[in-house]
Amino acid sequence: MAYAFGADPWSVTSILSPSDEATSPSLRNFNLEQPTPQMVPAALHMVEPSVIPTAKSTPVLAARATAGVVIRPLTAEPVVSLAAPLPLLRQILRLLVPTVVAAPLLLVLLATRTVPMEAAVPRTDTAENRPIIVVQDARADAQTLLVEEEEEQVHPTLPVRRLPHHRSLSSENQPMLLGLAHPPLTAHVVLQMATLSAFCGSTTAHCGTGCQSGPCSGAPVQPAPGPSPAPVNPNPGSLATHAPSSQNPLVQAGVPAMHAGLLPNGKVVFLDKVENYTQLKLPNGQYAYSAEYDPNTRAVVPLSYKTNAFCSGGAFLADGRFVSIGGNAPLDFDPTVGNGFNAVRYLSRSASDASLNGQSWSEPGNKIASPRWYASVQTMPDGTLFVASGSKNGLDPTNPDNNNPTYEILNAVGITSGNNIPLEILNKNQPYYMYPFVHLLNNGQLFIQVAKSAEIFNVGTNAVVKALPDLPGDFRTYPNTGGSVLLPLSSANGYAPDIVICGGGAYQDITSPTDPSCGRIQPLGANPTWQMESMPEGRGMVEGTLLPDGSVIWVNGCNTGAQGFGVAKNPTLEVLIYDPAKPVGQRFTTGPTSGIARLYHSVALLLLDGTLMIAGSNPVEQPVLTPVPNRVPSEDFVTEFRVEIYTPPYLSGANANKRPTGMTLSSKSLKADGSTFTVKFTAPTGNKAVKVALYHGGFVTHSVHMNHRMIFLDTTGYAAGATAQTLTVKMPPNRNVAQPGPYVVYVTVDGVPAVGQFVSVA
Repeated sequence: MAYAFGADPWSVTSILSPSDEATSPSLRNFNLEQPTPQMVPAALHMVEPSVIPTAKSTPVLAARATAGVVIRPLTAEPVVSLAAPLPLLRQILRLLVPTVVAAPLLLVLLATRTVPMEAAVPRTDTAENRPIIVVQDARADAQTLLVEEEEEQVHPTLPVRRLPHHRSLSSENQPMLLGLAHPPLTAHVVLQMATLSAFCGSTTAHCGTGCQSGPCSGAPVQPAPGPSPAPVNPNPGSLATHAPSSQNPLVQAGVPAMHAGLLPNGKVVFLDKVENYTQLKLPNGQYAYSAEYDPNTRAVVPLSYKTNAFCSGGAFLADGRFVSIGGNAPLDFDPTVGNGFNAVRYLSRSASDASLNGQSWSEPGNKIASPRWYASVQTMPDGTLFVASGSKNGLDPTNPDNNNPTYEILNAVGITSGNNIPLEILNKNQPYYMYPFVHLLNNGQLFIQVAKSAEIFNVGTNAVVKALPDLPGDFRTYPNTGGSVLLPLSSANGYAPDIVICGGGAYQDITSPTDPSCGRIQPLGANPTWQMESMPEGRGMVEGTLLPDGSVIWVNGCNTGAQGFGVAKNPTLEVLIYDPAKPVGQRFTTGPTSGIARLYHSVALLLLDGTLMIAGSNPVEQPVLTPVPNRVPSEDFVTEFRVEIYTPPYLSGANANKRPTGMTLSSKSLKADGSTFTVKFTAPTGNKAVKVALYHGGFVTHSVHMNHRMIFLDTTGYAAGATAQTLTVKMPPNRNVAQPGPYVVYVTVDGVPAVGQFVSVA
């Protein structure tokens, strides 16, 4: 008998059974009719013939939601349509189970929201010690079933990747095939998992480890260097964990720090997704998913929001408000929080109006033009927001129908123009297209990096100005994000942009290698090329933060794995100090080593006093407070609420007593038009050099620091050796160099910063 499954609620692409010697008369070799292009699933790729024989005693069950697929047996039996496929699926499972237990096979099961199947297949190891995959019933209130794998099993010859841990089978008409067969299996068939760990496109940025297309071929590609040892910095700085406040000793960060920003009042906002536990509760009895943290007193205030901010993008508006854009769906255990896919959230804080402190997020109801989850946001010279990329629904990114490879423009107060404009660099790099790196260049154009591809893009004309060379190495953006930093701008070279990107990985799985290499490029140069160097070890989820002296601190991440729940291990704990002014090969030195793993959903950002705050790590679907070994997905690393402070070399040792003091500014309302302002301060005796930096920390999430930039300003009036100093400081020439918004002014004397002060650049 053969079966044709209808389109709703799901249909089956193929059922591959044992050979004719199988005991069940209803299970035979089947012929899959040639699928049309729109039907081709990532899960099953037919290389040559449409007849797929399997060897004796090697059953395979493979399926994916695809409308209208007909499966015909090799015999001329009639096709029977079934309106309700669930009984048949259960029958197939019952027939396969006795054979599966004895067969050298990795079995894959399919389920939808109406199929509680925790007992469908026993958790049994075969004689060859190959684990069976089990479909487990999810929480009673969830609309997903979860697939679990117990051990790594990667076929040594076929180009397939194993099932990632804890993949959700969505209930929204997108059941997914996930599978891998052990030989004997004919060479005419390649089974590919419907996950990022085996899906790539057709561009030069889509080949290599983790792609079904295999290693890169064609034109020679500059190889990415391997790890390069780095010497210990003679003054490495120090790491310390913030103790909770005495008023509330059980509260640390308060909430998992998925997103963060330094606010104009000097405090830090943490923003998280909807959770079933945080350290703070709201007056309505629900847990808080956002908090305002005072780094001086360690006091933490819970903040509420109306829509789920899970994996949103964000920026500071020109008027100083902190804005979070996009997000994800609500969860039914908190009915007070709604759909965040197209939401815009505002947080108002001021350096001078303390009455705003502690106020919750405002959501007046304006929406973006389309749903976006994992979108990047860049402030443009006119104060508008360029919002790019994102998932429409949080479902399988290997299905383009779920993706949003477009951009839209929001005005200076966060109101969308209503247009979703295709962006080809996102489109061609699916599914590695989310949270792209975006930097504003000094000509008003954008540098955009996605996966391995990079380009210069003109938003005003909606045109690619220049396609840049591919960055050698592995993928650099989600789910294998490294870190990207626009190095300090200055008039010395005409504010020419210089960008460094470090780290990355091969595919979204706990087995993925990570990339130790860094690429550095001057995108507006006459012949832009990537200058390659490397860190001491591969790092995914590594993030770089500028310091006021011009150096970059790299922290957080893992040496194996990727972004996602339970898919990272071997945390990278060492602080790396990068001096961009030194020759290639001499730029990295090592700092102290943390004792806290900072994996998925960690953040780092500079505080007003010049120290670096490090927080977060929540690599589990819902908070886990105690490690649980041998879980799949991994729960070896818990939800982390502790906050660390890294004190850089410029405030360590003898430098600790050399900080400039008493800084005052003639104005805190500045313009990027070449105008001047005055800064006065007291310098330590014997001083030799001074710098003034205009610093924007931006919106920090997923190791992406959106809008992060620093400009060294020209100064006159410095008197070497004098303690009383008065400088005339010249602002950048235009808003391409310093777009509108809040900034911090840092004065450094002999590399040691004074406590910074917020200003507004109009």
